[in-house]
Amino acid sequence: MTIPEKNIYPRTGDKQTIYLKNVISNPNIIIGEYTMYNDFVNDPTLFEKNNVLYHYPINYDKLIIGKFCSIACGARFLFNSANHSLSSLSSYPFPLFYEEWGLQRENVADAWDNKGDIVIGNDVWIGYEAVILAGVTIGDGAIIGTRAVVTKDVPPYTIVGGIPAKAIRKRYSDKVISELLHIKWWNWEKQKISKNIKAIQQGNIQQLK
Repeated sequence: MTIPEKNIYPRTGDKQTIYLKNVISNPNIIIGEYTMYNDFVNDPTLFEKNNVLYHYPINYDKLIIGKFCSIACGARFLFNSANHSLSSLSSYPFPLFYEEWGLQRENVADAWDNKGDIVIGNDVWIGYEAVILAGVTIGDGAIIGTRAVVTKDVPPYTIVGGIPAKAIRKRYSDKVISELLHIKWWNWEKQKISKNIKAIQQGNIQQLK
């Protein structure tokens, strides 16, 4: 089934920015509505190939990204199959070469440490060439700085940066963060969001209540 271009490219004449959900075919990649990806180097529709790395079906791990996220050019999601087992006396991935060593094919995943899915919340901004590692959960409203390498969970509405990424500051007070997590404006109907865009942009949380 061919997807109309208007459902892929949200801006007329802009083939660098896409609504990500509408180009994904892998059932283990789940993307929320209006989440967008921009790529000025490669074709953004090749996101699965270029940005979701070591995501092999045999491991059954998932990439889950919420609604209204903004993903900058070159951001990458590095999955479990990129790892090597640290519990082994050798980092060499013997199970991966099961034919060479007379091992069982179904045990290939023993070659790496499995840290779980990558889960990104809603309204998250992932900066240019940031890297998110397997097993990481990023909370709603978080911001990931340019070329940050995220190895640990990021709390909601927290800005992180660096290698490895560390918290720089919270975007709002704990009270405002709590209110935003309660409101969950990203789950509203499109018409209601449209009516409240000005309040969202101006930070008028009282109006959102």
